[in-house]
Amino acid sequence: MVPPWLELLLATQFFTTCANHLLASRNECNLFCIQCEAPPAAFCYYCRSSDHSTHRVIQIRRSSYHDVVRVSEIEDILDISDVQTYIINSARVVFLNERPQQRNYGVSVCKTTSSSTHNCEICGRALLDAFRFCSLGCNLRGMQNDMNMTTMVESGPQCCGKADVLKSDDAGSSTTSDKDSCNENNEEEPPPKRIAHHRRKGIPQRAPFF
Repeated sequence: MVPPWLELLLATQFFTTCANHLLASRNECNLFCIQCEAPPAAFCYYCRSSDHSTHRVIQIRRSSYHDVVRVSEIEDILDISDVQTYIINSARVVFLNERPQQRNYGVSVCKTTSSSTHNCEICGRALLDAFRFCSLGCNLRGMQNDMNMTTMVESGPQCCGKADVLKSDDAGSSTTSDKDSCNENNEEEPPPKRIAHHRRKGIPQRAPFF
């Protein structure tokens, strides 16, 4: 199941300056509360102390200008077993959203993705290990696709079965109605006419002269 806060997390812009603490030293908005959906979704250290002191809060970090979250902070509230993990600053992390695939100059997209043993099922990014997705964003899209396929598989045979039953009922009712209409129009079938066959007489012969 997709948690309700995951889409908000992926759509939130982090590392902006907090409007409520412009002059503070730790005023960058790099925290996210999974219990609150009221804006702003990203807040700073001082906002956490005043508004989210008893809530479950995760910290967003940066790696090569991309947002990441530590596995230890999210693995107990979200299934990330299919997401590629990386070790950054001695901590295992996952990326929030997909990143543009780095390609060498003059190398086509097909050659780049096919040269890797493992690739993300959504964006095609090359992966280091045997995982399905490169980020939480691709994982979300993969879960949505899996749920849609499950819904189609579960509803498909039932719909076909109902259609077959309706077709058979229509065929049976049409046959019965045809027979009934014939019986109403013709109460009794007339017997077949007999054709009279006359025996042909022999060739007439004249009486002999004596």
